Amino acid sequence: MRKSDRKLIALDLDGTLLNKQKKITPRTKGVLEEAMRMGHHVVIATGRPPRASLNYYHELGLHTPMVNFNGALVHHAVDEEWGHHHFPLERATALQVLDVCEQFGIHNVMAEIKDDFYLKQHDAKIVNILGEGRQPLAVGAIHDLLHDHPTSLLIQAREEVVSDLRAHLHQHHADLIEHRYWGTPWNVIEVMKAGVNKATGLSLIVESLGLNREQVIAFGDEDNDFAMIEYAGLGVAMGNANLELKAIADSICDTNDNDGIAQMLERLL
Repeated sequence: MRKSDRKLIALDLDGTLLNKQKKITPRTKGVLEEAMRMGHHVVIATGRPPRASLNYYHELGLHTPMVNFNGALVHHAVDEEWGHHHFPLERATALQVLDVCEQFGIHNVMAEIKDDFYLKQHDAKIVNILGEGRQPLAVGAIHDLLHDHPTSLLIQAREEVVSDLRAHLHQHHADLIEHRYWGTPWNVIEVMKAGVNKATGLSLIVESLGLNREQVIAFGDEDNDFAMIEYAGLGVAMGNANLELKAIADSICDTNDNDGIAQMLERLL
């Protein structure tokens, strides 16, 4: 296959590559494996940390770099020589954000530093699900524990203050941070460095492979996929994607529970 004919297939995980059972279906896995045999590149681009995505990376037998934390961490799971790109929040900015959040009243804070994290207070559910069973580096006042620049902050807010808190963050900190909301049951506001997204992460991988953005086929379903879908030569929204993403996508495939990725790639490749 000529290099100009190769595609980079960028895959979000939740709601996209994974079905509702958080599994990769046999059909989708088979189509992706065939795409790689043909010479195409398959890349995971997720908001998850490495600890929560490496199992899918290995299940697919990937040997490509990976985008984690929505672009705040771009690295290679099996080739350390590829490089390591980390775009964290400035510590001072993170502490300012935490001060604001405390004024609004919050339940908990998870401060992620690459694949490790600190917790404001211990929560077995957070450790088991968001931490993938990994124990926090420490538990306590984040101001005292946090000495590095964090990759992201997960603010578990009271549901009734989420709208006002996000409005305040947008009004006073929009030049320094991006923030997204995870709805029930978590009620989490995710805070990251401004200007960092899946597209900025993917662009590093595209350049490293000697490709261009027109060769990218990207699949996503949520607002953290907007930049990636717009960046790709072909941005595909899942059938279960939110309406805003469908509106900007170049194409819409079937749902994540109905092998949408496989159906689309079978037609394209």
